[in-house]
Amino acid sequence: RMQNSRSKPCSCPSLKLREVASMYFTLVAAFLVILVVALQGSAPRGTDFPYKVPLDPQGLLELSWNVSYPEQAVHFQLLIRELRFGLLFGMSDRGEFENADLAVLWSDGHNSYFGDAWSDAKGQLHMDSQQDYQLLGARRAPEGLYLLFRRAFSTCDPKDYLIEDGTVHLIYGILEKPVHSLQAINVSALHGGLQRVQLLKPNISIPELPSDMKTMEITAPDVVIPSQETTYWCYMAELPEGFPKHHIIMYEPVVTAGNEALVHHMEVFQCAAEFDSFPHYNGPCDSKMKPERLNYCRHVLAAWAMGAQAFYYPEEAGLAFGGPGSSRYLRLEIHYHNPLVFQGRRDSSGIRLYYTASLRRHDAGIMELGLVYTPVMAIPPGEDAFVLTGYCTDKCTQLALPAAGIRIFASQLHTHLAGRKVVTVLSRDGRERQVVNADRHYSPHFQEIRMLKEVVAVFPGDELITTCTYNTEDRSRATVGGFGILEEMCVNYVHYYPQTQLELCKSAVDPGYLHRYFNLVNRFNDEEICMCPQVSVPQQFYSIPWNTFNRDVLKSLYGFAPISMHCNKSSAVRFPGEWEKQPLPSITERLREPVPHCPPVPGPQPAAPIPLNLGQPRRD
Repeated sequence: RMQNSRSKPCSCPSLKLREVASMYFTLVAAFLVILVVALQGSAPRGTDFPYKVPLDPQGLLELSWNVSYPEQAVHFQLLIRELRFGLLFGMSDRGEFENADLAVLWSDGHNSYFGDAWSDAKGQLHMDSQQDYQLLGARRAPEGLYLLFRRAFSTCDPKDYLIEDGTVHLIYGILEKPVHSLQAINVSALHGGLQRVQLLKPNISIPELPSDMKTMEITAPDVVIPSQETTYWCYMAELPEGFPKHHIIMYEPVVTAGNEALVHHMEVFQCAAEFDSFPHYNGPCDSKMKPERLNYCRHVLAAWAMGAQAFYYPEEAGLAFGGPGSSRYLRLEIHYHNPLVFQGRRDSSGIRLYYTASLRRHDAGIMELGLVYTPVMAIPPGEDAFVLTGYCTDKCTQLALPAAGIRIFASQLHTHLAGRKVVTVLSRDGRERQVVNADRHYSPHFQEIRMLKEVVAVFPGDELITTCTYNTEDRSRATVGGFGILEEMCVNYVHYYPQTQLELCKSAVDPGYLHRYFNLVNRFNDEEICMCPQVSVPQQFYSIPWNTFNRDVLKSLYGFAPISMHCNKSSAVRFPGEWEKQPLPSITERLREPVPHCPPVPGPQPAAPIPLNLGQPRRD
């Protein structure tokens, strides 16, 4: 770029400058030819983009993608079924249109443009000085316009979103009118929304499936989706009488055609074996008509969320179901997300289980890590990032795990509505060794069983530490631990093999130390908090005035007070031993935060949009 060209009069450019200009225009012309060729290129094969999700409830925008770990990049294919005057697509911390990282396609009514942009705290758009959404092509097809572009996981551009493991909040906005510049786009007036996905799928080779494999579909019986935004639908199914022990070796979603944008997530639970029978039920999970006994169907067999593919068990393990000591009764739960309040839509979605009578070497097990469901663990109101930690201690793993250890291959993180981040770390001899699973953009509205990129080996004496971060800025009283949706949880359900007797390895603060905290608050407080035994722990938390002192002391208490350990067998009985007033595990060495890998920047690219020839946009 020439600087200060106006400061001196110049009659005629030198030969050198003429050559440079000629080369520059030749390069630009060549680039435009390449771009036009790319835009008219052949359609990518469906197999090139194995992952797919509808972005909007009507299914007008469909995103497909693939992940290249060698390139450290994601390739996106966006199908726009009815292109108006363009759209915004991008990522942000929790799905907001402010402080977002965006790829924008827009038209002024004559010409179309594509560019990498960002929005500030007020939602104003700016062209990014570093163009990291790289346009690879665009083409029209009978079903709509395909837009292909690429984005590195990490760009080291402070205006860009860092794509990492776990949940990514994708946002989209449709431009209904022509705009003359990127800056003229009013984000608040857009018809838009968000979709949560796990972008960085693990690169796992699919195990060989046995020849005697059978399938079973647990699906809703042609239900009418209620015309309301959110519905949890429960349906009871049962295995055949005398169904022997089998191994589930994979499962996949079965989604009724046309309902892909409405079926948000689905789970199949097995009921408790201590009951001989369970009543039939087909209706909303929160209905007063739902039999109470269905609450005893909580053992997860399969869980799927929008954007997830088939789930495969490792070839040496399968999830046991059927046979003696296993209930015949299953509960299917489907979350319908119907924000456009469609009426009369019928649905028979569910989950297809693949199972075999040829049992694999190991039964897979599911173990709960994190915090016990108890009100002694609480979050003050008005907190933007309050941290609670649950421990599975060395004493428990020493006692309960086999000498050869266990292998964790999948994980499902779980909190209620205030959860924002969940991380489980493996620690050995006081040193953090590896992350088991981490979701730094966790959403309670998007919970799936995720296969881990690499199997995690856990040996006797290891510690598993699960940390949850909560936001209670919209709450006026304390949030306590418990089962209610406005109470909180901090759980990691880890899927592992070989199955052991250890089903639950969780902790909570020692109740005696919490009682001392309430006493201390009373000493420094004008209004007495009633400490009498008949006042429950939640009531005591609700009556605390949440000044800085009371908040900081509670944080400190959770960081040093001894814990009550729950090292439980499947029958909810603790392993023998002393589990009260246990010392907190001491960590002498923390894992280093990963340093984002920055791709080489191919020289300074001008912050200018790329012109596209897409024909005339629809005006109807």
